[in-house]
Amino acid sequence: MNQYRYGLFRVVAACPEVALADTMENVKRIAGLCAEIEEKCQPALITFPELSLSGYSCEEMFNQQNLSQSVEEALEELMRETACRNCLIAVGLPLIYNSRRYNAAAIIKGGKLLAMIPKIYLPNSKEFYEARYFESGSLLPKEGVEIEYASQRCHFGTRQLFDLGKACIGLELCEDFWVPIPPSSYAALNGANVILNLSASNEVAGKHDFRKTLLSACSARLHCAYVYASSSFGESSDDLVWGGSSLIYEDGQLLAENKRFDKNANWIVADIDLDALQSARLKSSTFYDFEHKELDYIHIDCGEPVQPDFEEKLYRELERHPFFPGGTEQIDSRCREVFEIQVRGLMGRLEHINCRKAVIGVSGGLDSTLALLVCCEAFDRIGLDRKGIIAVTMPCFGTSKRTYSNALGLMEELGVSLRDIDIAAACELHFQDLALNPERHDSAYENSQARERTQILMDLANSEGGIVIGTGDLSELALGWCTYNGDHMSMYGVNVGVPKTLIREICRRKALELNCRDIILDIIDTPVSPELIPGAQMTEDLVGPYELHDFFLWHFFDGSSPRKIWLYACKAFEGQYEASTVLKWLKIFYKRFFSQQFKRSCLPNGPKTCKVSLSPRGDWRMSTDTVPRLWLKELDEIVNY
Repeated sequence: MNQYRYGLFRVVAACPEVALADTMENVKRIAGLCAEIEEKCQPALITFPELSLSGYSCEEMFNQQNLSQSVEEALEELMRETACRNCLIAVGLPLIYNSRRYNAAAIIKGGKLLAMIPKIYLPNSKEFYEARYFESGSLLPKEGVEIEYASQRCHFGTRQLFDLGKACIGLELCEDFWVPIPPSSYAALNGANVILNLSASNEVAGKHDFRKTLLSACSARLHCAYVYASSSFGESSDDLVWGGSSLIYEDGQLLAENKRFDKNANWIVADIDLDALQSARLKSSTFYDFEHKELDYIHIDCGEPVQPDFEEKLYRELERHPFFPGGTEQIDSRCREVFEIQVRGLMGRLEHINCRKAVIGVSGGLDSTLALLVCCEAFDRIGLDRKGIIAVTMPCFGTSKRTYSNALGLMEELGVSLRDIDIAAACELHFQDLALNPERHDSAYENSQARERTQILMDLANSEGGIVIGTGDLSELALGWCTYNGDHMSMYGVNVGVPKTLIREICRRKALELNCRDIILDIIDTPVSPELIPGAQMTEDLVGPYELHDFFLWHFFDGSSPRKIWLYACKAFEGQYEASTVLKWLKIFYKRFFSQQFKRSCLPNGPKTCKVSLSPRGDWRMSTDTVPRLWLKELDEIVNY
């Protein structure tokens, strides 16, 4: 594997304590912070705040010649101090060129001044009056100019991108980000996947939340990473307070945030997934669909980035359950929203075909429980009698007393029409017709039961003038853990877009609202099983833990490589599953996912509820003949686990 095998890129937003107008002290602090950061986490890039070499709030002192001269000397000294550093460094300073002063950022690496970038949009209202001291970078020629500064020659202009390995870095300064069409938009359209913002944004009540909203939206809209570093303690407190906000976003998600109002220097670090960003852009058919693109950007080769050992330490929060991330409040909200989508989808289908009855198989398991709850809610909202829901339990050879009892109890409590049809005799007759040995518990033995149940449901729906509601879930579809033309088939599948782990959480929350709480909670606690052969038959012992497979599915859908999914899963489930166990089930996931596409290719209708959908008419189009060799080969290269 090459050095970019994970497609990760480590970035830091640093917030030093400023010594206002004391440039050499600022160099000392910035260089010291660089040394500390590199020793601790080996980043590829460090971003410092706007005008951090001088301080942002120097005001009339910007007009003092000795400050201007001192800033240039300070940058030269900073390059000497950081010449031994391997990372790219962005630092802010006031720059005089052609008798005009610019609010600029210097990009340095290994003692070299790679480029200078001016701020374009200068705030000049409320507490800001930058136009008093600075000129807009838009005054420069579009192609920029060559200048000599700090004893080195470099390019000075607005349209510059910095190539550092797989990272293409764009830059804007503070207010540039707040305008209707920020420079980052053009940078992203020209390839930038990491945007830096050197900022000096003061704090007032409510501003931080708005700042975070803008950063999240910008990074999501541009499918980029956004690294934001703002001025902190040491700036003038005459009329304003500087909180030193540092934030790192990726495609709308907050990866890292510092504690504001800290007197001491601080920094945050995150590992950006560049491959995920590329995948998001490639999937977006409209990302580059613009007539007016500014293509005249200069690309500056910054060499290769630092490649730390991501397996040893990963600076990236990974949700074990990405389908319902966050804390209790967020999970509650996600569960309510998904349930609402399911209900509205079924309501729409019933009303469109003018259907007043639904037929559903109820096993006493998780999937059929949620599907039945969806049916009840849909009937209630439409104004239909729940007796129009014909719920059928069909015990057979492997049905346990626990699930059978829970199925009957659930149907009775919910007030639906109950049918209890034992299918053992029908299956035995089927075995006789085909001369099958009933003692041989093979796939024919198991699948005949699933197909017999589906036949009953379909025929019952025909006789009652209703439709069969499918109960199979997204996790089972990913693994092909369903019987083709058995439980795989229905007339409308309400769970088709919901993974097993999320179904459990929705059922847990719905239980608290209903009289049948104890029954549903016992269903949740019952191990998942197809119950197709006598005795214990635990699904997760056979195909692996659903929480792992749902994690695999989420990241596979994003286009992540097998090795990266393995790394992410090892980190997310550290302390719960060994790396070797994760690898074992990940191989199973790939084998089953590729081999079972034929079941997904003829999937019944059902609502998309989450980002991941395997509908052949929606998000997932895949040939049934696709070979998994490339993916499995990469996993085979993971050794010593």
